[in-house]
Amino acid sequence: MRFIHCSDVHITDDYFALPLRRLGWRRWVALAELTVGGRAKRYARAPHALSAIAREMQRHTADHFILSGDLTAYALDSEFRGAREALGSLADDPRRCTIIPGNHDVYTPGSHRKGRFAHHFGHLLESDLPEYRREGAFPFVRLVGTEAAVVGLLSARVPLSPGLSYGTIGDAQLAGLEALLKDPRLDGRAVFVVVHHAPLTRKGEADHWHHGLRDAQALLRLLPGPRYAVLHGHIHHRYHHPATTERPHIFGAGSSTEAGNEGYWLIEVAGGQVVGGQPQTPAL
Repeated sequence: MRFIHCSDVHITDDYFALPLRRLGWRRWVALAELTVGGRAKRYARAPHALSAIAREMQRHTADHFILSGDLTAYALDSEFRGAREALGSLADDPRRCTIIPGNHDVYTPGSHRKGRFAHHFGHLLESDLPEYRREGAFPFVRLVGTEAAVVGLLSARVPLSPGLSYGTIGDAQLAGLEALLKDPRLDGRAVFVVVHHAPLTRKGEADHWHHGLRDAQALLRLLPGPRYAVLHGHIHHRYHHPATTERPHIFGAGSSTEAGNEGYWLIEVAGGQVVGGQPQTPAL
């Protein structure tokens, strides 16, 4: 079986064509990142790149598509619409597609309160084993074929202020995941756990306090060995830490639509184990 994993696609609207009052103060702060930081230029062709990655499903005859958050620049409704349009019919089918929100998708209290992510992608949060949900839709489970399962977790929280982008899964979801992993319906399946924030950086270290996954070690302890893989985004670097007897595979998808760094993982499962992954560049 083959799985495509991408992340941090950051579909970006034209912020200077929008009324400042509509943007709100958090996005006013973000305008510096869009302009001086060059983010708007780097993601100008993000919809085109995301569409190209979605088309790669056919080229690789992949079984499932996984996007580990940050569909948007700063959680505008128009950006969610753009991401849905770029994915096309792929995003209509929970059997073929799993998407979770990232911190940029809950960038403002208003975007979270209005449920913008759920409005466009809530149908992809359906669960084949809903009895293990502990926080809203999470954790949700998708049984893929006879050899794999995809589990979605929520780590993205509305930040207290721009610049604080750490994530937390929380005890309730972790308890749900622990119970889920004991379910006999997962026996013999490789398990992909999808979370936005990185449990480890590409150097194999914990991320910074203001940016990292606060309960990373609690997550990793539940997932020992090559049967398991954690798929994440948030850190804009593409890397793979192979599994050990005590730790799962960890795949960081980078920023899949950033100009000059477009790409994704093609991950293979065989015999109920995650056997490896190859970084890929889409045909743009």
